[in-house]
Formats: sequence, C-alpha cells, structure tokens
Amino acid sequence: MNTTLYDLSPALRLLMLGGTIALVPFGWTWWRQGAQPAARRWRAITVLTLFLTFDLVLFGAFTRLTDSGLGCPDWPGCYGNSSPFGAHAEIGAAEGAMPTGPVTQSKAWIEMVHRYIATALGALITASMIASWVTHRRRAEGTPSPWWATATFVWVCVQGLFGALTVTMKLYPAIVTLHLLGGYLGLVLLTAQVQVASPRRATLTPGLHRAAWGLFALVVLQSALGGWVSTNYAVLACSDFPSCQGSWWPVMDFDHGYTIWRDLGMGHDGRLLPFEALTAIHYTHRLAAYVVLTGMAAFAWVLLRRDDAALRPFGLAVAGLAAWQLASGLSNVVLGWPLAAALAHTGGAGATIAVLTALLVRAQAAAAATAATH
Repeated sequence: MNTTLYDLSPALRLLMLGGTIALVPFGWTWWRQGAQPAARRWRAITVLTLFLTFDLVLFGAFTRLTDSGLGCPDWPGCYGNSSPFGAHAEIGAAEGAMPTGPVTQSKAWIEMVHRYIATALGALITASMIASWVTHRRRAEGTPSPWWATATFVWVCVQGLFGALTVTMKLYPAIVTLHLLGGYLGLVLLTAQVQVASPRRATLTPGLHRAAWGLFALVVLQSALGGWVSTNYAVLACSDFPSCQGSWWPVMDFDHGYTIWRDLGMGHDGRLLPFEALTAIHYTHRLAAYVVLTGMAAFAWVLLRRDDAALRPFGLAVAGLAAWQLASGLSNVVLGWPLAAALAHTGGAGATIAVLTALLVRAQAAAAATAATH
C-alpha cells in the first residue's frame, strides 16, 4: 500500500493535542510553586521537563525494541490521520497482508503514543522558553539565563527532525542511533539547568575533575556503541558470556559492521549484512564495557574514599549504576534480550550520563566560586 511519507495535514491536530497534554503538568507545577520565588518555580519546571525527557527516551527504546518504529509508516500522523482510530482500515489491510510485519494495530498505537509524548514535551519546552524570556525581561532575581531554555528548544526541534527521518528513512541505523544520542543530549542539557538553578557545589581536585570528564566521554562513547548494537539488532550475535560463540575472539567483520551510512540489515556492498558483522558490533560494545565499568568502579571508589559529604552521593550513584549496567547487560545476553532488561540498560546509560553531568556542573560552579574569591 502506497503511503505518502510526509503528510503534514494532521500536524496541527497533533500540536494542539501535545499542547493540551503539556498544559496539565506545566500548569499544575507552576500553580504548586506559585508562592515561591521565580528561580524556585523554574527549577521545578526544569525538573518536570527532565523527568518527561527521561520517560521519552525510555518509551523511544520501547518503541524500537517492540519493532514499532514503522507502526505508522508516514509522519507526523498515521496514514494521514492524527490517531490510529482514523487509520483503522489502512492498518488492518497492512496487518492482513503481513501479520508479523511492521504495521499492526498495537504497533501503530505504540508509535503514535511515542509521538504524542514527544509533541507534549516539545510544547512544554516551547512554553518554558517563552516564559523564561518574559521572566528575564522582568529581571526576576536568581533565574537562569533564558539561553538555556532556548538551547533546549533548538534541541527538541532537531530531535523532532531525527524522529521524522527515523520513519521516512525506514529505521536507518545511523539516524536511529543519532536519535538515541540526541535523547541523551537532552538529559545533559536539562540536568545542567537543574544544577545551575541550585546553589549546591562539589569540589574536585584538578586530576579528579579531568577523570570525571574522561569517564563522561567514555560513557557517551559506550552509549553510542550500545545504540549501534540495538539499532542493528546485534544483541543476540553473542549468546554466551564471557566468551562469544565459544571463542575469546570470534570471527568478526568490522568493515561491514562499522560502515555507518547504510540501510538496515545491508552491508556497504548492497548485500545482506553478514553475521560476522553483527558479531563485530556486539563484541566491540562488550570489550568497551569492560573498560567503562572498570573506570566507573575506580572513580566511585576514589569519590567514596574522599569522605566528602558533597561527593559521597555521587560515589554511591556511580557504583550503583555500574552494577545496574553490568546486571542488565548480562541479562540481555544470557536471557535472550528480554524487553525489561533492554529498557533497564537504556535507562541506566541515561541515568549515568545525567549523574556525571550533575557532578561536572557542580564541580565547575565550585571552581568558579573559588576563582572569584582569589
């Protein structure tokens, strides 16, 4: 069945729906904080936006892991409608032609709910940006720079573009991976804003500060490798641990596996992606995991040994997340990629990035305060 990939006719209805959904948490949070200073209200709104962004990242992973990314094969609506209700006949015909294909009633709803949440988040971020500039012009004391909200608005627009490309380019692995990393970038932006609005500080030695940045870079790289594993469906290429296919160095095809710009399931030569390429994708992520987990454990140990009340929560968080990622990663391999473990692993990566972002922002604030006193 032919489907126009870009059909903007339902866009206005989606925007109205997203705005209505966003108005509820925004209005409730603003009302609850009405008696508080403007800075306190903005921190509450930012925490709410951060929470919804984390939820959206997880629901995006759920959409991908349930093979619902093409549940509605056009964008932004579903067969030109704003909900699967209006596309019932088209979805039924596609499901009848391919009962196990990408388009089913349940997959269409999963995909559209993901779009509804994304639209609501976009509306919330847009409202926050407008309100932040209004508050800034009124010179409300203690409020963060409105450029933070503006950067977040730009981010959500770019994420919307990647969301559209994910559908119209038929789950192109590079686009899907960038979309996931974009979700993590949103967590970085919003976590930083929450910390900027807070007076709390954390002092790191220069060496430990560099180590924190190095660990942050490793976690982001590992998240990209994990996204590449997931978007290429390479999790089950190695179903044993710690070896892979009974070998410590299985046959791998890095050339095809790490050709970035290619269709899903296809190599750079236009043929089906060889299994050895999937093995290379999986095993690279596993080897990098050893480095990252060792780094997280060592970093947590150093933070806890400093006996600093400001650093202890971060040491415990990094240690706990390292254990969480190890357990969820192993579960994906030995239990055959269960949905709960896959979602836990994605969420753990996002939480680790957020925790390290919070630490780095607090450390930077402490360093700036120290420099200002000298």
